[in-house]
Amino acid sequence: MARKYTVILEPNYREEGYTVRVPALPGCITYGQTREEALERAREAVEGFIEGLQKAGELVPEEVSPAGLETVTV
Repeated sequence: MARKYTVILEPNYREEGYTVRVPALPGCITYGQTREEALERAREAVEGFIEGLQKAGELVPEEVSPAGLETVTV
């Protein structure tokens, strides 16, 4: 069964590249030098994260709705 998860690519200005987070899977984080590499690593990270949950007998979270992104001014 194919699952879809929203990923957040955060530019990593010091090292360049991107840190990738998966909001529906807390703790599922990876990194890539380019957007393409970051997205490929995100796929691998999500697959591994889900596999680990299944091996541990835990439920695999489904994304209920895509994560929102807002800006606040301070």
